[in-house]
Amino acid sequence: MKFITETDGIVYCSLCPHTCEIPSGRFGACGVRGNKSGKGIIPFYGFVSALAIDPIEKKPLYHFKPGTQILSLGFAGCNMRCPFCQNWHISQSTDIPGRRMQPGEVISAALKHNTPSIAYTYSEPLVHIEFVLDCMALARKHGIANVLVTNGCINEEPAKEALALTDAANIDLKCFSVDTYKKCLCGDLQTVQNFIKLAYKMEVHIEVTTLIVPELNDSTEEVDAIAKFLACIESTGKCSIPWHITAYHPDYRWNAPPTNPAYLLNTAKEARKTLRHVHTGNISV
Repeated sequence: MKFITETDGIVYCSLCPHTCEIPSGRFGACGVRGNKSGKGIIPFYGFVSALAIDPIEKKPLYHFKPGTQILSLGFAGCNMRCPFCQNWHISQSTDIPGRRMQPGEVISAALKHNTPSIAYTYSEPLVHIEFVLDCMALARKHGIANVLVTNGCINEEPAKEALALTDAANIDLKCFSVDTYKKCLCGDLQTVQNFIKLAYKMEVHIEVTTLIVPELNDSTEEVDAIAKFLACIESTGKCSIPWHITAYHPDYRWNAPPTNPAYLLNTAKEARKTLRHVHTGNISV
């Protein structure tokens, strides 16, 4: 098993910044990587919570194979705890309906439906990195593109391994506050920033999404900081990394009012001064 070691009955996972030390009978922060009698286990290998055919724009990816359909593969569990999660039913629990699939079955489904890409999505796919890598390697052999939809909160070594097989990624950059990432989301801002930079360096097509959540990350200063960060990744010209800013609605444990569409549109207008592609989502315009 990748990124899992065992010493004196304790399982150590080096997949993400949590670097969990997992005692026997327990699971790590993600809820899917565990310890059984001192041995590392990944009992959710191949567990699929959803399998669907989506427009690729739903990922959202607007600049990678536009107009095509994509096979979307969902999972269970997550290594973050966003209180506003829009997919909390599957990200914050493993006690959910689903089925087991082998990598070959996933590829067969893509071939059957003639989808040129597979998305690893819905909840955090990289906590299931062993299964995702097996699917990705097989997809490459069949000429099928691999798309990651991820929170990017993964350490550098596994990130490099996954990105080497990734053709496109939509990466959540949830806010631009170290404290908010740590205390509210149970994540790590620097790790996500590094993941975005690494994906760009490895020539993966990347698009970035920020859910604009009132009372959390909707200050002008914070959204401006995100736009400036993305702009600095490209050293020449106007930044071409697409940024999707999407509207939040009350869900899970966050009850702030929905994102104001006018604020979202104005934020996009300002961001287009430094970013070439800024898209709004979850609003009617």
